[in-house]
Amino acid sequence: MHYLRVSLILYLFWLILSGHFTPLLLTLGALSAMLSAWLLWRMDKVDKTPVCLVPSLALLSYGFWLLWELIKANINVARRIWDPSLPVEPGWTRLPVNLSSPVQKALYANSITLTPGTLTADVFDDHFLVHHLCKQGQEELHEGEMERRIRRTGI
Repeated sequence: MHYLRVSLILYLFWLILSGHFTPLLLTLGALSAMLSAWLLWRMDKVDKTPVCLVPSLALLSYGFWLLWELIKANINVARRIWDPSLPVEPGWTRLPVNLSSPVQKALYANSITLTPGTLTADVFDDHFLVHHLCKQGQEELHEGEMERRIRRTGI
């Protein structure tokens, strides 16, 4: 039943994003949603720890916060590219992580990578290896706001 619900949610999401309602595209959208749910079922069978990500207000709030952070980081990177007086000091940092859930760690690592100017290169049990474009990006990650907000989502 869970995988049927996942298929329906993916199909509705596809419909909203697509906006096409021809029979061929409706069929292809349904097939792709079912294929995605089948792949999820297979992955859950292999790792024996199915994850049910329930949308919540905290998760939605994190999504909007992350979107705002992405906008700010895009502007910051663009300014550093256009203005030669702004420093570009790429480097690596070891970022301590205090999250227990694999889903939280995956969300954290992907959020860092989505944010322009930072990239999660490796994930360990207690830390990430992160490449940063400038010291400001490194300092913001070490402040831990993103990790605190992920912890508040409760996933």
